[in-house]
Amino acid sequence: MTLTGDGIGSDVLVQKYGGSSLATTDKVRSVADRIATAHRTGHRIVVVVSAQGETTDELQRLASELNPAPSGRELDQLLATGETASAALMAMALQGIGVPAVALSGMQSGMMATGKHGSGIIVAVDTERIVELAQAGTVVVVAGFQGVDAAGDVITLGRGGSDTTAVAIAAELRTSRCEIYTDVDGVYTADPRVLATATLMPTVDADVMMEMSFVGARVMHSRAVELAAMYGVDICVRNSSSAALGTLIQGRDGVGMFESKAAVLAVVHDVDVVRVVMRIAARAEGELTAAVFRVLARHAIPADVTVLSNDGGAGFSVGMTVRRSDANQVCTAITEIGVGLADRVEIDDSVGRLSIVGKGLLNRPEYAARMLTSLARVDIPAGSICTSQLRISVTVPVDTVVRAVAVLHNEFDLASGSSMVAPGYRS
Repeated sequence: MTLTGDGIGSDVLVQKYGGSSLATTDKVRSVADRIATAHRTGHRIVVVVSAQGETTDELQRLASELNPAPSGRELDQLLATGETASAALMAMALQGIGVPAVALSGMQSGMMATGKHGSGIIVAVDTERIVELAQAGTVVVVAGFQGVDAAGDVITLGRGGSDTTAVAIAAELRTSRCEIYTDVDGVYTADPRVLATATLMPTVDADVMMEMSFVGARVMHSRAVELAAMYGVDICVRNSSSAALGTLIQGRDGVGMFESKAAVLAVVHDVDVVRVVMRIAARAEGELTAAVFRVLARHAIPADVTVLSNDGGAGFSVGMTVRRSDANQVCTAITEIGVGLADRVEIDDSVGRLSIVGKGLLNRPEYAARMLTSLARVDIPAGSICTSQLRISVTVPVDTVVRAVAVLHNEFDLASGSSMVAPGYRS
């Protein structure tokens, strides 16, 4: 992303409200009251909104009734109307209680994007109009999830796009903080919807949050957190219907030695994945493996928990987890490699991905051992494994995922609010 302006200083307040926070007229009014309170204290406010409730899903359903495979351009034109309508309704609600407000679409707000329809990437933000309105004391309500490409066409930003919109605007305006309002109190050590003992994390580093988001934590999107870290924007995740302080996502805390920091911080699960295995002829296996990943890159399909294996005389295989929604596209894309080269593509939709996320995990092999041992103890078989300094991920049968979350949350003592540290260390 390229910053194009001089910003308006750190006193501007950028807030984002998710679809669940705006699902009904009463909720829109409640959010408008919250914004009005901040406006009356003298803040210059920019608000980014998602589509109300299940609007995006409903628009996609309508599109599929008319055309099972609509073009990306027209689908983006349709889906963007959800956020545009939400912005207009919020501006009306604010005006109705005496707060000056203007609603802007992605194009009107200067959000410029590139890439393929449905998963655009922000390349620049021209906030001249936002700055002009905010300096005049007007609350600026921006439709999230959308931008405009070089051809002048609407392009949506994919899952979590409204979060990314808000962080991009905060970065451009040179404010050090962006507030993300949702229907939970903040970031938890596990999904509180499946584990009652999950505890709220008052702070979390951006690099840890990026990993949590990538492997399944729905509260924030990894692209938004990455953008915030790049431009020095702290993100505060809060509940739109409470006064709870929430979770502060920080770029770097700089406190204490890395070796003494708590290692395992959270357990994250994702059932929106499938395992794809490509069986490849033994000939030119290295070239074909590279070709597979070039195809995935061309279609902007992220792959994780990748395993390469030589099946002896039977050939070579590449296995990976991808988002469930990308499975069919992966199969179609692999045909680009060439007839007869990728001999067979298998999709296993009976798996889920389970991860422990924290710091220094690769340097502490005891954590992988404890993770696998605790799962085996309760007869939960772990399949493929992927490790890094920030997380350890395994695939497990999808019907065991919720139970596995509880097992690991207990194994690493996350319910107590103090994450496990390496033997001999205390934070």
